[in-house]
Amino acid sequence: MNMNDISAKPALPVAFDEMFTPTGEVRAHYQDIAAQLFTQPLDALSQKQREAEMLFRRLGITFAVYGEAAGAERLIPFDIVPRVFGAEEWARLERGLTQRVRALNAFLHDIYHEQHIIQAGIIPAAQILDNKLYRPEMRGIDLPNQVYAHIAGIDLVRIAENDFYVLEDNLRTPSGVSYMLENRKTMMRLFPDLFGEHAVAPVEHYPLMLLDTLRESAPPYISDPVIVVMTPGPYNSAYFEHAFLASQMGVELVEGKDLFVHDHKVYMHTTEGPQQVHVIYRRVDDDYLDPTVFLPDSSLGVPGLVDAYRHGNVALANAIGTGVADDKSTYLYVPAMIAFYLDETPILSNVPTWQLKKADDLAYVLAHLGELVVKEVQGSGGYGMLVGPTSTAQEIADYRERLLASPANFIAQPTLALSSCPTLVAAGIAPRHVDLRPFVLSGKEIRLVPGGLTRVALTEGSLIVNSSQGGGTKDTWVLED
Repeated sequence: MNMNDISAKPALPVAFDEMFTPTGEVRAHYQDIAAQLFTQPLDALSQKQREAEMLFRRLGITFAVYGEAAGAERLIPFDIVPRVFGAEEWARLERGLTQRVRALNAFLHDIYHEQHIIQAGIIPAAQILDNKLYRPEMRGIDLPNQVYAHIAGIDLVRIAENDFYVLEDNLRTPSGVSYMLENRKTMMRLFPDLFGEHAVAPVEHYPLMLLDTLRESAPPYISDPVIVVMTPGPYNSAYFEHAFLASQMGVELVEGKDLFVHDHKVYMHTTEGPQQVHVIYRRVDDDYLDPTVFLPDSSLGVPGLVDAYRHGNVALANAIGTGVADDKSTYLYVPAMIAFYLDETPILSNVPTWQLKKADDLAYVLAHLGELVVKEVQGSGGYGMLVGPTSTAQEIADYRERLLASPANFIAQPTLALSSCPTLVAAGIAPRHVDLRPFVLSGKEIRLVPGGLTRVALTEGSLIVNSSQGGGTKDTWVLED
């Protein structure tokens, strides 16, 4: 395969092709990279793909799949063709992401304090106060820097050259950053010449940025905080990431059983005796954090943790109660949050969304199920959703029954033509749909590395990019000027 082979017959799907123009020309920021990658024979690229898989297997870069046999793990599929952004494209995305996360943190502080946005009639009180992810235990707790979502994963989709939409906000325990980092390491190992010849913005400093963010989130009277990463344990789907980030930051990886609370403070068991912990980067859901406050039969949490938190002796990243802001029905109000708290116009748009708890919206969605994407308001990982255009008549009929049984648990959106990127498949290079999850860090300031985790739907025509649903990942390059 050579450059002429693929440029002569570019795929022209309805979706925006990030590499090719409608007339088949390679877009400017892809030209040099495409010329070097695609002049290689298909066999050579396929060998690079196998080398990447061997590296991932050797490093244990896996994820567990819920619903499969206990302990079942898979390699996350990785595609060696990078996704490329120009510097100006990324600069706009960075401004939009920073704006959105500022507003979300302001919203979270507000709803756990004065609730001005409810009093102003911007958001109905029931949307917040009746949401099961709203945590009354957080009322009145003052957090350092007024930050609740220290780590946010904002999912973006592209439908045209300058049209990006936020698909959802992940503010509880967003995952995937370890894959972003390992993807870059793998590409640098497989294609060192490309990095020598192109100014690709680095991402490998993310763990240091995360460590700085966590330090800034410590109780204000602590100058040298002890930080830990708290994991549910090795059977969690993202355990590789928990261990990876703890190692990269040089902090301890702990489970709930490794911690205890005494005199309103959190301590860690060590071989030298108890050591006070000041910041917990927790990858454990709210419900399991403290059996004295939430689920009483949880063995993953730490009894008394919420009490220590309320006393200001430990910081949690992310804060308890952030889930109410990434609920897919709260998502509708983020543009209004930006206007209310920041007095700004949103840089990044929301996808038009129907709330099925509204009778008119429900009626419309039921009449157009075969055209829409329907999601659970508190779902994640691609589970429990319906993609109407790719579903069977029976799947649509079954889903209709779910909607009728509990419409308030669902939202619906139009089926967007997600942009496509060149991807190495068995037959050669072909377009596949992608999204992007940049990771936004909030401490005393907002930080993010250029790029993020590009997820790719490896099945032809599929719009579902989640690894749990058969998707893979790509390295994301931002070219510096």
